[in-house]
Amino acid sequence: MDLGADRRGVDMGPSAIRIADIAGRLTALGYTVADEGDIQVKTQEVQTIKDPTLKYLPEIRRACERLAKSVKSILDRDRFPLILGGDHSMSIGSLAGISAHCRENNKRLGVVWIDAHADMNTPDSTPSGNIHGMPLSVSLGYGTPLLTNIMGFAPKLDPTNVALVGIRSVDPGERTLIKSCKVQAYTMPDLDKKGMYAVMKNVLRHMKEHVDHLHVSFDLDSVDPTLVKGVGTPVPGGLSYREIHLAMEMIAESGLLRSLEVAEVNPILDDKNSSAIFACDVVASTMGKNIL
Repeated sequence: MDLGADRRGVDMGPSAIRIADIAGRLTALGYTVADEGDIQVKTQEVQTIKDPTLKYLPEIRRACERLAKSVKSILDRDRFPLILGGDHSMSIGSLAGISAHCRENNKRLGVVWIDAHADMNTPDSTPSGNIHGMPLSVSLGYGTPLLTNIMGFAPKLDPTNVALVGIRSVDPGERTLIKSCKVQAYTMPDLDKKGMYAVMKNVLRHMKEHVDHLHVSFDLDSVDPTLVKGVGTPVPGGLSYREIHLAMEMIAESGLLRSLEVAEVNPILDDKNSSAIFACDVVASTMGKNIL
């Protein structure tokens, strides 16, 4: 869907990733792949904005409820959900389903959020009203109950088991919330000073000690826009090719990964589907592809 953002086209992201042969890449790594199709979402043209601080809320809620049930069902069948997007508001549904599964099975959920943005705005702090800037705060229990209570409970996450990696565009309200709820937050300057290896080693050490199910949410705009054009909210100074692949290779080696999502692939802004191909390369690294 593209209801969570102002720029159009990201709703075609799943098709672009399929065209880039994500299924074939995973099959080559030894996985059996089942494509369960798309969650159907009404387009902006047939809707109206009722609340400017929560644009397209009813349809985003409906889509996220359907996604949550689908993701939970996949996990309940002991399978691995790979969720393709689409704007990052979809993570409200992803995390609701994953958290519901973990809750029923006494598993501790951890999240690595790789993104240029913190995605921790609320209706009170949002400068745009775009819900793709709110999925992490919603999952932490902040914001409208119409979103925080999807699947019947809130919050979905323990903030101490959330790590933000690569953030470089943070709104004032998000900055306050990050500090107050004490999520782990690694900005691009942190990565410049410490290096990706040291940061991910620290993140994964914590996750190994405190969680049973690790979910990775990868927003393509975490990568520098000189490498990927097909994103709706590019921010200069992002992750390099080797930084993102190193992070994902370390996640794969940890053995903790149980679910993965790819957000914000926008083929309208892309060049010959190169950004979707890049995203597929990153997914392959996360799922175990290596050089030797």
